[in-house]
Amino acid sequence: MEMQEGLRSEDLDSCFKNLMVFGAALGASSGDGGKLSGEVMGKWKDIPMELLLRILTLVDDKTVIRVSGVCSGWREAICLGLTRLCLSWCKNNMNDLVLTLAPKFTRLQTLILRQDKPQLEDNAIETVASFCPDLRELDLSKSFKLTDRSLYALAHGCPNLTKLNISGCTAFSDDAVAYLTSFCKKLKSLNLCGCVRAATDRALQAIAYNCRELQTLNLGWCENVGDSGVTSLAYCCPNLRALDLCGCVLITDESVIALANRCPHLRSLGLYYCQNITDRAMYSLAQSRVRNKHGVWQSIKPRYEDDGLMNLNISQCTALTPPAVQAVCDSFPSLHTCPGRHSLIISGCLNLTSVHCACAIYSHRAPSTIAH
Repeated sequence: MEMQEGLRSEDLDSCFKNLMVFGAALGASSGDGGKLSGEVMGKWKDIPMELLLRILTLVDDKTVIRVSGVCSGWREAICLGLTRLCLSWCKNNMNDLVLTLAPKFTRLQTLILRQDKPQLEDNAIETVASFCPDLRELDLSKSFKLTDRSLYALAHGCPNLTKLNISGCTAFSDDAVAYLTSFCKKLKSLNLCGCVRAATDRALQAIAYNCRELQTLNLGWCENVGDSGVTSLAYCCPNLRALDLCGCVLITDESVIALANRCPHLRSLGLYYCQNITDRAMYSLAQSRVRNKHGVWQSIKPRYEDDGLMNLNISQCTALTPPAVQAVCDSFPSLHTCPGRHSLIISGCLNLTSVHCACAIYSHRAPSTIAH
């Protein structure tokens, strides 16, 4: 394949149009029912790599894999230029497909391997770790067959990971997660939802110590998570923006207070079914808003970050009372209880039905104002 570097966008557009016109003209004159002649195929095989990769962004990943087998030139271009690949469409034999593709697509930065049924095994992930050192984002959710071997391999082979989803991978241990984070220190997003063995206070302490840039963490239904792990995160990860603790039944007010005091950028907090949470935690959140508004960092903070908490799920937190939750709602204007904008979720808390956001109150006042 002819490799042309530095082509301008208009050059690529012109090249593509010429190929289409050329192919249509020859196809019409040949009267072969639309089959491409050798001359047309030759033209297509010689298109610049940049143009080929641009065209491939318009098709699905299954087509990309098929196209890579057209000729050696296209295969070389795709192997060198492809940075994102999703194989979630593969319902059978995903493991074999990964074993085949990973050694070829060595420039991958994003790899999506979500599964409806468990297919992946450790040898596939070990192959990815061996051949894809530039990997930044990896989704292995619902990979029930994977063991700690996979995390050990990723630790050594993919140290630049910034986003990792291993939700539902129930075989992973907290030892393996701690080991992974000692190498993958650039992690900004980590999903451990349902990883009961992997998500423990010990693992969270390792995450907090190693991954200081962490912004998003999902610990949903990790019932071994307690206050010591969450407070470690709060103290070591000040840039935390989203934390899901839904179903973490061991945590108490201490966790929420630590987050309120130490994580000024927190925008989303999930506390569903955390029934040890009391009003003390809510008042701490409300007071943190006041402290942050008057903090020194506020003057240099971009305006779009001035929204504070934007999502809070306290469903089934039955110990909370209306005044405490109303204080939180009043402190954070981006929390809504009105229809269509629910970002303060209070399902299952019948005693909190009197809590309303500001816009809900205004909507009730509007008719009376108009009437007068």
